[in-house]
Amino acid sequence: MAADPVRCSIEDGVALVTLDNPPLNLVTLELTRQLNALVASLAGDPSVHVMVLTGAGSKAFCAGSDIKEFPEMMAAGAVVPKKLALENETYSRIGDFPKPTIAALNGLAFGGGLELAVCCDLIVAEAGGQVALPEIKLGVFPGSGGTIRVTRRIGEARAKEMMFFGEALSVETALAWGMINRVAPKGEALTAALEMARKLAAQPSVALQMCKQSVDMAFDLAEETAVHASLALSDKVFASADCSEGVRAFFAKESPRFTHR
Repeated sequence: MAADPVRCSIEDGVALVTLDNPPLNLVTLELTRQLNALVASLAGDPSVHVMVLTGAGSKAFCAGSDIKEFPEMMAAGAVVPKKLALENETYSRIGDFPKPTIAALNGLAFGGGLELAVCCDLIVAEAGGQVALPEIKLGVFPGSGGTIRVTRRIGEARAKEMMFFGEALSVETALAWGMINRVAPKGEALTAALEMARKLAAQPSVALQMCKQSVDMAFDLAEETAVHASLALSDKVFASADCSEGVRAFFAKESPRFTHR
């Protein structure tokens, strides 16, 4: 494993987070700890308007968990408290990230890697890539939120098919199923994701954050409750400096100059 299995750079409002555990960027306890701490820091960083998550190299975004860590934890009966609890905390932190998030899938996204990717708002994959939830072949099932987040994206029947059989899907099929948003040419997933991120970083940040919260409530609350709660988010948007600037620019027939306030 690299000295730092998670790397980050920030430029023009975009935080690029890279899993760096070659060759397959497998999920280890240390990688999860570092990712958890980093995402917590980025969530409160006012210079960050969008987060992009990708993997180092060209073979895989992330091919799942490092199985070499399993025997010791299984012998101690500690897989859930030591591994899955931390992963769920970390993945939920990404799922709850207050700003837009994009996963750039370079190559494979298997098991915990796919569970991580579907925590992001948008997913861009490169042509020829594959996604899978193969945990059933180890006698287990996706334990880091995949049973919930994948099902929300593609529906019950397709999610059960993926998880019951554990077979890999092409990213083209994943696109048709609604799991991912775009397929980029081979080797260009990160380029496409960063282009999307830069466009989002130029958008009014308060409105984007409130929009994300409102959409997410559709899964967590009854319809009437969610619609009512969205009114409070609209209040925040209409009170923002960027809303005033957007309205001013509209009447002046100018491009708005958003300041993310």
